Amino acid sequence: MIIFQSLTKAEFAELLIPLSTVRRSETDPEVIEVKKRKQAKLRAQQIFHWVYQRYITEWDQMSDIAKEVRAWLKENVQIFRLTESYGQQSEDGTFKFLWKLNDQKTIESVIIPAALREKIGEEVIDALDDGKRFSGVETEKAGLNKDLDGDSWARLTACISSQVGCAMACKFCLTGVQGLDRSLETHEVVCQVLELRMRAPITNIVFMGMGEPLHNVKNIIKACQIMLDEDGMNFSKRKVTVSTSGLVPAIEELYEHTDVSLAISLNSSTNEQRSQIMPVNKKWPIETLLAACRKVPLGGHRRITFEYVLLKDFNDSPEDAHRVAKMLQGIPSKVNLIPFNEHSGADFKRPTDDAVLKFQKILINKGYTATVRISRGRDILAACGQLRSLFGTARGTEKHRDFKPQDAAVSETQA
Repeated sequence: MIIFQSLTKAEFAELLIPLSTVRRSETDPEVIEVKKRKQAKLRAQQIFHWVYQRYITEWDQMSDIAKEVRAWLKENVQIFRLTESYGQQSEDGTFKFLWKLNDQKTIESVIIPAALREKIGEEVIDALDDGKRFSGVETEKAGLNKDLDGDSWARLTACISSQVGCAMACKFCLTGVQGLDRSLETHEVVCQVLELRMRAPITNIVFMGMGEPLHNVKNIIKACQIMLDEDGMNFSKRKVTVSTSGLVPAIEELYEHTDVSLAISLNSSTNEQRSQIMPVNKKWPIETLLAACRKVPLGGHRRITFEYVLLKDFNDSPEDAHRVAKMLQGIPSKVNLIPFNEHSGADFKRPTDDAVLKFQKILINKGYTATVRISRGRDILAACGQLRSLFGTARGTEKHRDFKPQDAAVSETQA
């Protein structure tokens, strides 16, 4: 059985060519081939609209598709759905979902809301309201707080996973403790966004959930192509961000096939420092990574985001800030400062607010756009660096000091 969400529109159109028909009077083989391909392309566009923009997941509901085509699709192509095992809501409005895959392994993804009114420094501004609202039906199904039904948000970001676990072993990341179980297939990546969109009007996508996206680059490229396709999910390239710890060859491969936004997990101001917390730096040190960033074909007014997790008394000094400012010279960039989100398995602490603001001020004074991420969902372990596979489905879960053996036996009804 072919899985629909594993195919780009062009691949799906190729699949439909044998189902295309032309008038019996047409005898020229070349003309027949052209007409069949055109018909297959139009059908692929129609079906992409049904699934990705109307959220229809049953072939029989696609009323403008010929019955014989629908019959063939039912026999040969599956529209995949993820199984929601658990939905949890943070006090700040963040939603975290635990999805069960066909092999019973689990992944997490998060909806991060941004309110209509945001405080920027001392100024309160009105954010743009696109008029979209949460769907009360699906939100209720997820077991989330119904009080949020009907609330409007300026931005709803889907933070999605690319792997079950992660092989990068970054010392500050909860996902890294469990190790890598496997990479996600294209349809498992795409369906996270599709399922979340059925629950809320997602405006942005960030590949900042479980896993290293560029360790699974081929599936991520195809998933991005579906997300950017105007007949698919129709996201702007500026609204889809792939984050990487620094797999240099994969950065080059990513931009050979797609044009999404890029975020780099920098997190240190020297190679010695970075190698202590990010083993990937031993293979691709900072100089090599930044050289690759300088080659990224950015369009006008686009920048690379450099993420910097601030760890108390490790990488949060003014000297670190000055070194970061110097090393990023010449790269169109902005810096996203992330005060460390503590969890029970970590050896690091969150920096003081004073240290964070001093670090930010130095970068701003050097001419950089430097923001401090307001980490959402910390109370439900949904913030940056806190995602993992629950219930013992990935190796290394038991290494966490807050892991309870009974977690591995939680049933569907309990979740």
